[in-house]
Amino acid sequence: MCRVPVPKGSSLNPDRTRAAIVRVAGDFLYARGLDGAGIAELCAEAGISKETLYRHFGSKEGLIRAVLEARSDRVTRWLAQVAADAGDEPADQLAAVFDALGRWYREPGFRGCAIVNAATQRHTTPANEIATRHLGRHLDLLTTIAARAGAADPTALGRRLLLLLEGATVVADHLGAPGSADDAREAALTLLKCGTQTAHSP
Repeated sequence: MCRVPVPKGSSLNPDRTRAAIVRVAGDFLYARGLDGAGIAELCAEAGISKETLYRHFGSKEGLIRAVLEARSDRVTRWLAQVAADAGDEPADQLAAVFDALGRWYREPGFRGCAIVNAATQRHTTPANEIATRHLGRHLDLLTTIAARAGAADPTALGRRLLLLLEGATVVADHLGAPGSADDAREAALTLLKCGTQTAHSP
């Protein structure tokens, strides 16, 4: 059982406690699904009382919102950093994003995108609202890469790249095909090359 860590002799810090609950609940809900556990089970997993959960989040829905927002922030920062670490060449940045996804797909606990999974399960606020924003963040990153590459229509190319990214994630999750990231990577690089060649055509 993963409990909220409180070092012996330390005073409770509300922000630290909230962050720890979000982390534990996030892992649990990712493995079980939004409706795979009730309040009592979530509290038992985190080692907290219902009163503590309600005090920090108001309800299970408030906890779910906090979990999904935190995961979206973390994934967005991760992929942006992956692209930045790949250097200044847009093709290298794009390849690095799909390579990072491929490593994620191969992790033992991989179960697809938690944000999209949540929106599929509920298709109501807050899950679908956060999913819309989350996919928009991916789109911003991919569109920026397309623009830096000199694509004729960066927005359209960004959307196509997003289809590859999300499609690869779904295929890896449901077909157990971690190699889908490699296939999507090659398709993405081909799209990027074609898009920039069109822009530079006389």
